[in-house]
Amino acid sequence: MPAFAAPDGTLLAYRLLGGDGPPLICLPGGPMRDSAYLGELGGLSARRQLIMLDLRGTGRSHTPADTGSYRCDRQVEDVEALRAHLGLDRVDLLAHSAGANLATLYAARHPDRIGKLVLLTPSVFGVGITITGESRLAAARLRQDEPWYPDAYEALEDLVAGRATAGTWQAIAPFLHGRWDDAARAYDASDEAQKNAGAAAAYAAEGAFDPEATRAALARLDVPVLLLAGGFDVSLPHSAATEYAALFPRGRLVVQPGAGHAPWLDDPERFTAAVADFLGTAQVPNPA
Repeated sequence: MPAFAAPDGTLLAYRLLGGDGPPLICLPGGPMRDSAYLGELGGLSARRQLIMLDLRGTGRSHTPADTGSYRCDRQVEDVEALRAHLGLDRVDLLAHSAGANLATLYAARHPDRIGKLVLLTPSVFGVGITITGESRLAAARLRQDEPWYPDAYEALEDLVAGRATAGTWQAIAPFLHGRWDDAARAYDASDEAQKNAGAAAAYAAEGAFDPEATRAALARLDVPVLLLAGGFDVSLPHSAATEYAALFPRGRLVVQPGAGHAPWLDDPERFTAAVADFLGTAQVPNPA
């Protein structure tokens, strides 16, 4: 597996999938989950060369000497080091879920290095968008005809009301998928094994985010941005997705019908078509 040195000397690994298409750097969510869970993004590797970064301390990347460097803002220069390692002047960047926090911080700090940006069912934490409990419950009620709905909805009500228990997250898992089938169950079951729990706890440590400053920087980001949301995703209801996309001067919101938090699993063909259409012709990979 190819690797490069981060600015602090930590060896970081990445996977190359595809090979004929222009490069697309992909940042995983979790937070701090092995990028293997992204698979080939529903077949997007047939259209782009996917560069799947294993964040420090995850997958095959090394554990840093300073575990405080797991903090999201401190990983921005890891992404910049990968760009330089690849010899690219500008990069097209895709980030899923919590990885969007890292991607937006990178875009805010290095706006001249971004070609196009894809935020896939992004976390809103780094940009300070508030998601109300009622908006999550309203999204959940779209699934009321599903056989698992009564128990899952009760668990979501407990979560919204601050009564979550150890089993609450597993109970609401069906709401994060367009179909609660074997593939969705496998996706969820692998999360614990693939995630660095200690790194995840440090990811959003105090000082990691300055939403006001980040939003101000994103308002000046003059590049095309696609925010792709799932129509059933309770983690990013439609109102929050709309607000997020509006942070960018050239932001575009696409809502994939019937999809949850991992839309490449729910409808790979629709997903890859939307992302590939947006990316179109990539930035020419000129040497840095």
